[in-house]
Amino acid sequence: MQCIPPETTNNARRLRREATFEERLLWSALRESRPRFTRQLAIDRYVVDFACRSARIAIELDGGQHSSRTEEDAARTAHLEQQGWTVLRFWNNEVRDHLEGVVDTILRAVSRASTHPQPLPSREGS
Repeated sequence: MQCIPPETTNNARRLRREATFEERLLWSALRESRPRFTRQLAIDRYVVDFACRSARIAIELDGGQHSSRTEEDAARTAHLEQQGWTVLRFWNNEVRDHLEGVVDTILRAVSRASTHPQPLPSREGS
């Protein structure tokens, strides 16, 4: 297992504290899901917004600044995919306007990649 540089870990902690509205919104929808998700996970030199480690799915939320960073985002995605991760990208406005659809897309991807037959909320029925 590769060691994560301390500055990347510190950056991940800062990003958790300074989450955007869309990150907080999506986290509130994913936090009770199984398999578990984590926020601002450091993978090599990158920090992904959300990840399901067991299914190796990374979720990135892109704001308007990403429209001019397509090459960097493509390189980042390619690197993560070389490490065995599936990367799902959503625009912030998709999270704001279509949260249910975004969550459904994520959970379907996790279900396809997971050995668990269907990801369920951890407190279902309580």
